Amino acid sequence: MKSSNVPIIVGASQVTQRWSEDGPHLDALGLMETAARAAIDDTGSRQAIRSIDTLAVVNTITWSYRDAPGLLCDRLGIEPSRRVYTAIGGNIPQTLVNRYAAELEAGRAAMVLLCGAEAGYSARKVASGMDLGWPPFAEPERIDGDRRLGSSDYEARYELTLPTFVYPFFETALRAASGRKPSEHAAFLGRLCSRMSHVAAAHANAWSRQALTAEQIATVTPDNRIVGYPYTKRMNANMSVDQGAALLLTTTAQAERLGIDEDRWVYPMGGADLVDVWEVTRRRRLDESPAIRQAIRLALEQAAVELPAIDWFDFYSCFPCAVQIGMRMAGLDIDDRRGPTVTGGLPYFGGPGNNYSMHAIATIVDRIRREPDRLAMVTALGWYVTKHAVGVYGRRPPAVAWNERDTRCVQTRIDEDALPPPIDECNGTLTVEAFMIRHRRSGEPRRGVVLGRDHAGRRALAEIEATAEELTDMERDELVGRSGRCRHDSRTGLNRVRFS
Repeated sequence: MKSSNVPIIVGASQVTQRWSEDGPHLDALGLMETAARAAIDDTGSRQAIRSIDTLAVVNTITWSYRDAPGLLCDRLGIEPSRRVYTAIGGNIPQTLVNRYAAELEAGRAAMVLLCGAEAGYSARKVASGMDLGWPPFAEPERIDGDRRLGSSDYEARYELTLPTFVYPFFETALRAASGRKPSEHAAFLGRLCSRMSHVAAAHANAWSRQALTAEQIATVTPDNRIVGYPYTKRMNANMSVDQGAALLLTTTAQAERLGIDEDRWVYPMGGADLVDVWEVTRRRRLDESPAIRQAIRLALEQAAVELPAIDWFDFYSCFPCAVQIGMRMAGLDIDDRRGPTVTGGLPYFGGPGNNYSMHAIATIVDRIRREPDRLAMVTALGWYVTKHAVGVYGRRPPAVAWNERDTRCVQTRIDEDALPPPIDECNGTLTVEAFMIRHRRSGEPRRGVVLGRDHAGRRALAEIEATAEELTDMERDELVGRSGRCRHDSRTGLNRVRFS
């Protein structure tokens, strides 16, 4: 690809604020400012900051501001013509790279600053009554992008709105497809997560630097309780972290004008954004993701790279099922020698809200600068294996221009594969495809919900009618594939299923 507007990353940084009574106690905005200044300095050009014409701030969850982009501009002393505050989604950092690579290539931007941070650990201190001198919490005046909620009204009636209680459906579907018994699968998850924790232990910016054994992750203890079965606490993304990251993107021509050394350049070589069927209950299979599979294919094609040539991967890892689905859709074995992550993943490196993947990209940039012959891939997702973004990185331009890509036909095919809406009232036999059991903080199972099909093949959700002891027994034996007697409860408006 020959052009003076080839997009490149010229600045990258990440910061982790470890708690100390003496401080500093930066809020999310303070962490963004720190990361942004470091990314600008990382270019080696004193002129770079004056060239920033676009700022995109990733939506913050643990602390919110009326105008985060405006406040950050004031702190940095910049006046970009475009200021963006994104919608929610773990896909957002990689989506922003893909989006602004195309904008830069088309000449609609010259220098783009991407920032995001969370101060979730410190926010808990504020919630407990500690005054850290933070600005007041305020709802954002504007959010740019897709603001749809991740769950349908039907799914929300069964309290399937928090990722903690939705992702177990994917995991139990994966387990059933694998043929593993529940105890065998728990050990498998422990081994996968242990491998990730060892990567985090070696990463300077990881929130947790402890390499955990498979047993420490998979064994249920008072400190490692089940949250949403089959996941222990140590298998869940850790949002109680203070972390920020920033990226600075420009073009090869602009970098040359600013005197940015070519050794600092890292190319977004390929990328794609696709969305799976929005409602989880309308997806044909929960152990697969057509959107991830196709986004990976398209990103590799744009980069003119085949999967074996990729040296480093970072598969999104909010929960173990996300890693498994991502690797399966890529065509990789879960034990691939290259490993699933460069950071250690959201449970161990840290899960700073929507901004985790910016840390993965910053890590990739640093690695490629040190080993310029290597290639890397980052996958990112939002909501419940719903919104997907993929990026391929290296030290050479993409083979296909960013503005020559067209994913609309692929997206249409994915959308057309949606199942009919699930039925509100299910009476009769219901066969389980996936399920979740929610636990109390005391460790006792509280509520189970299944996703299944009735005798006519129609999808339905149903609450499990069972005692805590019966729910515990269901966790020991495979519930997927079993059939129960379902009835619609007109009082609660929910379906209820009983297993003999």
